[in-house]
Amino acid sequence: MANSPREGKPARSLDFTRLVDMASESVGGEILFATDDFFAPAENLIKTKSPSFREDEYTEFGKWMDGWETRRKRIPGHDWCIIKLGIQGIIRGFDVDISYFMGDYAPRISIQAANLEGDKAPEMPQRGVRTGAAATPAEFEAVGKLGSNDWNYLVPMTELTPGKPASSHNYFPVDSQQRWTHVRLNIFPDGGIARLRVYGCGQKDWTATDPKEPFDLAAIAHGGACVGFSNAHFGHPNNMIGVGKARSMADGWETARRPDRPPVLENDENGSLLVPGCEWAVFRLAHPGVITQIEIDTTYFKGNSPDSCKLDGCILTTQEEEDMIKQKWELPGHKWKPLLPVTKLSADKSHLFDSLTLELQDVITHVRFTITPDGGVSRLRLNGFPSSLCLLRPREKPMMRFSVKAGFRANL
Repeated sequence: MANSPREGKPARSLDFTRLVDMASESVGGEILFATDDFFAPAENLIKTKSPSFREDEYTEFGKWMDGWETRRKRIPGHDWCIIKLGIQGIIRGFDVDISYFMGDYAPRISIQAANLEGDKAPEMPQRGVRTGAAATPAEFEAVGKLGSNDWNYLVPMTELTPGKPASSHNYFPVDSQQRWTHVRLNIFPDGGIARLRVYGCGQKDWTATDPKEPFDLAAIAHGGACVGFSNAHFGHPNNMIGVGKARSMADGWETARRPDRPPVLENDENGSLLVPGCEWAVFRLAHPGVITQIEIDTTYFKGNSPDSCKLDGCILTTQEEEDMIKQKWELPGHKWKPLLPVTKLSADKSHLFDSLTLELQDVITHVRFTITPDGGVSRLRLNGFPSSLCLLRPREKPMMRFSVKAGFRANL
């Protein structure tokens, strides 16, 4: 039985909001059930875009609202919904956004979570168009099989605090190392919520993977994360390791134009631009491993792709990573191993390269992606094989080899 919710308070910490929104529709998040969707459907909760407001727009059911809004409850109980996370893993915090719901926001919420693997998650009826509807007896019967009343409480019953009409966020940090796949948002007793952001890190079950199949070791869905960068003026580097293909330039990493670029540009003898400076991003791999193939995709970046790039890797312990973050990644050059030399890039194109890994024992934990002089990249994929060894000391050589699937070869 889950612990009963206790009174809590919203947090002020914003650090976890730099992580990925695991519930967003853009990463495959899905609303499985809602008790009521009368004024606005629960699917709005997981929209990628920030909520908006249309002052004079009404539907046949009432005021149009960009969020989830239930009818004024006239029966016992309270409203709630179930969300299947698109990225399953460790939750670090929630943002319960009640922007524009000034006179009709839900006064209190609580959030529960569960880890439902495989057959633990029964099929739910398709929701279809929900505005003006309430859950049917068949839907209540189906959702009952999830046992969500007994899920763990990550946020106890807490009063929400309205802020500015267009920006009203309530933040809740989570202290849990458990892997979660579903969340239940409870509102007490009814009302509206504009967005629910579930921030955290993906966590893959590596014991269930085929050792002969390459995986994207940097993917955010598997647990990869950006841990440092030089510039993210138009888009965060975490976008590059996001789910699926990029949808636009906004779904990639894009830096500002470097102010130190020369008035007149020239090329060197290899055709690369002679410019000072560069921009970089450092990623912690989802799992220590060997990178055998690199994909750098500049799709959508037609007039603002980088001139060239390179990729380096290294082994760092958890403590060393923390030290490097404090030192702005001033890592000694000899610790970086070249995985891709300085390479010319083309605009609006996916590039595939073999890694420079010298031997298949060359396990790394972190990579540094460098672009020259600036610009944007939509996706960075680092295909390879996870190491089965726990790396406790820097630069330790694991004594094992990996099978490499045809088409994913290392330059040995």
